[in-house]
Amino acid sequence: MAILMTRTGLVFLALAVICGAFGAHGLESMVTEEGLETWETAVRYQAWMSLLMVGLGVSSFRVSCWAFWLVCSGVLVFSGSLYALVLLDLGVLGAVVPVGGALMIAGLLLAAISLKHPG
Repeated sequence: MAILMTRTGLVFLALAVICGAFGAHGLESMVTEEGLETWETAVRYQAWMSLLMVGLGVSSFRVSCWAFWLVCSGVLVFSGSLYALVLLDLGVLGAVVPVGGALMIAGLLLAAISLKHPG
């Protein structure tokens, strides 16, 4: 599970960098300032959760695999719906964002509860 967590975190982090660069250099003339701020929020949360996955993956600490899947799902739903909201200009996707946030929070809390050190 540690390798999967680390790899997933690194891939999500690479995608966050790509999305951040696209937002900074490709979207500026296509969306509003509010849209850019929304995009940056998606990138920021994706990056933080990615760093969490990498950190836990390479450490000797272990957490429930459910915590990992909840955080992954949360990133996909939260950041993914924000990216889609900006690109597709579909305000209705704003209703999906809190679900992703709740998934991330649940994953973080489960990680805190299930955190174990092998020694």
